[in-house]
Amino acid sequence: MNTVAQAFAASVQQRGGQTAVITENGESISYSELDAARLGAARSLIAFGIRAGDRVAIWAPNSLEWIVAGLAIHSVGAVLVPLNTRMRGAEAAYVLQKSQARLLFTVGRFLDQHYPSLLAPHRPPTLRHIVVLSGAETGDTLWSDFLTRGSDIEAAQVQARSEAVRGDSVMDILFTSGTTGRPKGAVTTHAQNLRVISEWSKKVQLVPEDRYLVVNPFFHSFGYKVGWLGGLLAGCTVLPQAVFDARQILRRIAEERISVLPGPPTLFIGLLDDPERSGADLSSLRATITGAAAIAPALIERIRADLGFKVVLTGYGLTETCGIVSLCEADDDAQTIASTCGRAIPGIEVACFDGDNRPVATGEAGEVVVRGYNVMQAYLDDEPATREAVDAQGWFHTGDIGVLDERGYLRITDRLKDMYISGGFNCYPAEIERGMAAHPAIAQVAVIGVPDARLGEVGKAYVVPRPGQKIEAESLIRWCREHMANYKVPRQIECLPVLPTNASGKVMKYQLRAAVADALQ
Repeated sequence: MNTVAQAFAASVQQRGGQTAVITENGESISYSELDAARLGAARSLIAFGIRAGDRVAIWAPNSLEWIVAGLAIHSVGAVLVPLNTRMRGAEAAYVLQKSQARLLFTVGRFLDQHYPSLLAPHRPPTLRHIVVLSGAETGDTLWSDFLTRGSDIEAAQVQARSEAVRGDSVMDILFTSGTTGRPKGAVTTHAQNLRVISEWSKKVQLVPEDRYLVVNPFFHSFGYKVGWLGGLLAGCTVLPQAVFDARQILRRIAEERISVLPGPPTLFIGLLDDPERSGADLSSLRATITGAAAIAPALIERIRADLGFKVVLTGYGLTETCGIVSLCEADDDAQTIASTCGRAIPGIEVACFDGDNRPVATGEAGEVVVRGYNVMQAYLDDEPATREAVDAQGWFHTGDIGVLDERGYLRITDRLKDMYISGGFNCYPAEIERGMAAHPAIAQVAVIGVPDARLGEVGKAYVVPRPGQKIEAESLIRWCREHMANYKVPRQIECLPVLPTNASGKVMKYQLRAAVADALQ
């Protein structure tokens, strides 16, 4: 099975009467019913003139309609382009223009914004159709109207289109997060994504009996590829969640008997700190994977002990690697899970290179490079950027700094661009953050380099206190001096109620740097 359509058809054949999706309002749909919905949406895509290879975008929160639209796009040989729901109109227009998307599935009103109106002043001429999945307002093309258009298209046409898709056909174009500049579109194929999803599912030990709550946004590979798609291909019941709400999630865990719930550390901190957690029935929880930020071993232990997860993993991946590079093992200890990203998944090579593109010794820091079937085909319409990222030997240069230990486990120390030099010493914020995360009063921390007249740059730490805790700057600096080398100790501390994060849970450090730059003007 080398295509999504083939793999999903196998799930339908094996699990036809089993529940495939349960929505937030309690609507459930079986695998056979989901397959019929997929077929109907695929017929409509053909009726709207979507051809094999055309790009179709989705700019909407997690929902059943998102899943149906995604499966339909894959079924007709079109290319899925997910858009970040936090984007504003001009940002969305850039991705739509760059990808040359012909049709956009979006939401009407969401987070107090009407998305078609956000896009209207910036809409690229190449975008021919906009279909609103939910929350429509006057003048919007409704999802129901879209589905009606496909009534004259024969199911055989969809089947023929599906059979024409090959493993090396382009499956999707995911754009990089854009936290440091213009997003670039990573082009990947059906076969490479399916192989990655399979390896991830084995590590998490997904089984058809699992009930998988997907809070990670569908526009991200964590919520899409190893999220709803991975869940369906494993025969699970998938429960989309549009917005993170700790209390609603706690209720859904209890009422729906959720067993699988991945997410960034912020998700678990929110659940652990919610007053309703102590009275919630969390006994069904089985497996999770977390990442995207520094994690204290104590948090891993709390996820196990207080939330009851039996399998707690961490991993590493990028948009350019179909979302996954390495994963921990279910029986790894808390220290290993918290401090490393595990080993490369089967068939993938990981190494750390120095500035001359030579491998560094085991235990030494270098740029993390990846080679194997998971590496993207290219950056969309950007040959120079592709050549810069993927060298002649096929190594994808991640821009991350990491260390490989004697077991082959990878530890990410930082982004190359995040490193700052203080008094001649290289300082890697992720390493400092990991050390500070052990402080009992700190819930989250982000470190950046800021200008200093004497040392060139020094560290500034933005910290979010745990509920009921108060953090004093001088006291925390003294604590850091006791626990790390002096050059690593942040010279400035600022407490925040929350850190600025994107919808994937990554801290947007460019916002912190911008605030410092503004203050210096």
